[in-house]
Amino acid sequence: MNPTVKTPRVAFQGEPGAFSSEAARRLLGDDIQLVPCESFEQMFTAVENEVCDYCLAPMENSLFGSVYQNYDLLLKHNLRIVGETSLRIVHNLIAPPGTKMADVRRVYSHPVALGQCLRFFAAHPEMQAVVAYDTAGSVKMVMEKREPGAAAIASAAAAGVYGGEILAAGIEDDQQNYTRFLLLQHADQSDEPGEEADKTSIVFALENRTGSLFRAMAVFALREIDLTKIESRPLIGRPWEYSFYLDFIGHTAEPRVRHALAHLAEFASSIKILGCYRRAPSPNSD
Repeated sequence: MNPTVKTPRVAFQGEPGAFSSEAARRLLGDDIQLVPCESFEQMFTAVENEVCDYCLAPMENSLFGSVYQNYDLLLKHNLRIVGETSLRIVHNLIAPPGTKMADVRRVYSHPVALGQCLRFFAAHPEMQAVVAYDTAGSVKMVMEKREPGAAAIASAAAAGVYGGEILAAGIEDDQQNYTRFLLLQHADQSDEPGEEADKTSIVFALENRTGSLFRAMAVFALREIDLTKIESRPLIGRPWEYSFYLDFIGHTAEPRVRHALAHLAEFASSIKILGCYRRAPSPNSD
């Protein structure tokens, strides 16, 4: 390794071994310094204040939908999307070595992870699901406290980090369980999108007028631009008005994309380009 090359610092929510840390390595490689944060707000702020070079934000899960807080933070902070990945989420029952399945009575994990393993709990009614703030953090807690009969649900990586033993692997209800993560960088530090970028994310607001959203969608439809996601979020301080987050296939340098965004700007009350980046491969291509 070249000693003059700085190792990127990547902020993520949770403890080492969280799914976000796996997504970060997929996007940036193993030569990174992972910086755990207690909250999504903390990790966004770490990048905006240039304490970290990147952060990894989960935006949506294929079973549970969008992470709304991170959409709001995208609008609040001066960060830019520079990459994305879709990570297959595999949940495992993890306990201190020597623990047997028959011993387990309390299972700790993040509420979303617990909700994705309902069939497992139905098959093991003797086990009580207990909410914790983080998947990997629940493994850390179980390993430190050594509470009799305690286990956790988390990734296999978390078991490796904290020395836990996997008692049951792949206990999620649906194997088609993916989370989409965005890699974010300070907007002033990010480079112009390369030629390989083929996806763009924007957020815009419209005046509350009849047909305004139809006009906005027509801007893209008329130019045959493929929209992959639209998400609305309420505007703080403006009841019943919304901002719209839009993902579409296309590079900001393409004439049709430039024209579409210029057209939208003619009647949108605000518009912000969140990033132009290379889209993640389809989950089915993993």
